Amino acid sequence: MTTRVGVITFPGTLDDVDAARAVRLVGAEPVALWHADADLKGVDAVVVPGGFSYGDYLRAGAIARFAPVMGEVIDAAGRGMPVLGICNGFQILCEAGLLPGALTRNIGLHFLCRDVWLRVASTDTAWTTRFDADADLLVPLKSGEGRYVAPPGALEMLEAENRVVFRYLENPNGSQNDIAGIASANGRVVGLMPHPEHAVEALTGPSDDGLGLFYSVLDTVLAASS
Repeated sequence: MTTRVGVITFPGTLDDVDAARAVRLVGAEPVALWHADADLKGVDAVVVPGGFSYGDYLRAGAIARFAPVMGEVIDAAGRGMPVLGICNGFQILCEAGLLPGALTRNIGLHFLCRDVWLRVASTDTAWTTRFDADADLLVPLKSGEGRYVAPPGALEMLEAENRVVFRYLENPNGSQNDIAGIASANGRVVGLMPHPEHAVEALTGPSDDGLGLFYSVLDTVLAASS
């Protein structure tokens, strides 16, 4: 059985091609999903990629959250489908209520584009089973609104329930608790600001550390079907 992973394209999406390539590199089939279509085409998992959906008007991700395809993603996530939001995709998942908190302007108000070290804080999600606990990953970060914030109660909940998935080793944007990525309560939905799809080959990226997320979801889908 070939795992089929949907990759959504919104107006202003930049990283859908790279996300599809990462899916292909791990042996899965990328399936193009269009923002205006309320159809997930029978995929097994979904990637909401990075970019500037709808020009980041109002707030990053605020308009994309209402796209017809996102209604289907919300319903599918409720049924347990694995969903990964990267950068703008993370912002969209927060706006859609699939993940708590919000992404705000970076400390210093500058757009950041650099490679960053992340530590794997949880391997208990659909997207992190292939990693060792406390593994360090080198992946690119490129965002202007990447500072993760949440009310104190939400932060305490995320920490208590082991839902912080990735932390920055050197916090570049002021994210609370050094949070680079979080998960839903059931671990099926994950969002992170850095770009694992840009770290899939050592020749073209800083590392191939990002492949672990895509291999992990293959394991998750195959385990559910066996």
